[in-house]
Amino acid sequence: MFNDIGPLELVTIIVLAVLVFGPDKLPKVIQDVMRTVRKIREFSESAKQDIRNELGPEFKDFEFEDLNPKTFIRKQLDNDELGLKEIRNGFDLKKEMAEVTDAVHGRDGGASSSPSSPSSPSSSSPSSSGGRVDMTKKPETPGDDDRPPFDADAT
Repeated sequence: MFNDIGPLELVTIIVLAVLVFGPDKLPKVIQDVMRTVRKIREFSESAKQDIRNELGPEFKDFEFEDLNPKTFIRKQLDNDELGLKEIRNGFDLKKEMAEVTDAVHGRDGGASSSPSSPSSPSSSSPSSSGGRVDMTKKPETPGDDDRPPFDADAT
């Protein structure tokens, strides 16, 4: 309930409680607060039990924590009936990333030897430098009669 209260905050609350209620009345106030908290918990538990009874026997395993969307989704994804664990275990991320990297760099790795993977367009490029772009070349200057590209959004 008070998981995010640090030691300094707790000491501050205690000092304020002693100053406001005084050392004589403080034990009585603490007892009253604890009694109220207990009654609220009992009321909450009885309300949960009444709702479970009204829902019927098919909802006997119903948990109110499942109403939290994160908890509900996590519980449904951990369910073995969907077969997600087999999908998750059958997917090798490192192998897939290595195939993608090889395809991007135009290498003849394990990706091009498998019949199910398509060859990458960069491996059939006319450049002889293995799919690399030479960044040291200066771009060609357009001729006198060539107009530069027109961008309507830029003007």
